Amino acid sequence: MPRDDERRGTVYGLLAYAIWGAFPLYFAALKPAGAWEILSHRILWTLLLCALVLLVRRDLAWARQLWQRPRLGLGVTAAALLIATNWVIYVAAVIGGKTTEAALGYFLNPIVTVALGVVVLRERLRPLQWVAVAIGALAAIYLSIAARSVPLIPVSLAMSFGLYGLVKKKVGASLEAMHSLAAETAVLAPVALVMLAVLTARGDTTFTTHGGVHTALLVAAGVATAIPLLLFAAAARRVPLVTIGLLQFITPVLQLLCGVLLLGEHLSGTRWIGFGIVWVALAVLSYDSLRNLPRRGRPDVEAVLP
Repeated sequence: MPRDDERRGTVYGLLAYAIWGAFPLYFAALKPAGAWEILSHRILWTLLLCALVLLVRRDLAWARQLWQRPRLGLGVTAAALLIATNWVIYVAAVIGGKTTEAALGYFLNPIVTVALGVVVLRERLRPLQWVAVAIGALAAIYLSIAARSVPLIPVSLAMSFGLYGLVKKKVGASLEAMHSLAAETAVLAPVALVMLAVLTARGDTTFTTHGGVHTALLVAAGVATAIPLLLFAAAARRVPLVTIGLLQFITPVLQLLCGVLLLGEHLSGTRWIGFGIVWVALAVLSYDSLRNLPRRGRPDVEAVLP
């Protein structure tokens, strides 16, 4: 039975990362909505979905923690701002025809996370982890020199996502996935409402002006956000951490394929070389993880939201 449970967990993980990997197609289908409108709808419909689920489950007692523990409330607020930043940069990249740059950001994310652990948490790295971080830094330097500018989208996505995970680790895994998502979107909801009001006043909203399918796709942002998170949470309880660590690379691979094969984006030879250097770093990091298999456990579920 445990082996069957692990197989189910692996399937759940594959589905979660596959859905996240297909996000470029979903967000591209939301055009001509802009990044800020999409962000606002994603926040509000996700909050509504979470609220309905929690009401049906009569699962609201946990919310008292946010008032009784100010540090937790501040942590949730900081996490909410970081994930909103990550979401809007990602969506802007996709609808701006830069999905491949977004994919690079998520390839860089494990390396940035390891680096933040050293700089902020004073964690000690194994030799191969140092090698992976050094190769990742080399990739960023190479891409900057080749493009004569800092690759802002990949770096911003990797940093915002890495800092989001860091905040969750510092605050502690005090909230389960659904609770955390509900709390963070509740923090962001007033800002989302203001953004929609401003966009509406300027005539820049598309919610009711581009047909029923477009409206339905914007409403579905809540489901699109919550479903893969819940699948991941189910996977994280059933499979080893190393499996989760290796499965996470499915998402940026699919994002890259979506950008190049389905969305018609061109990837220059320079970019391919940059990706190749990053893949070498990830191979080293993965090999080190396999050599040092951690004990089974549940990762920080709330720190994996694309």
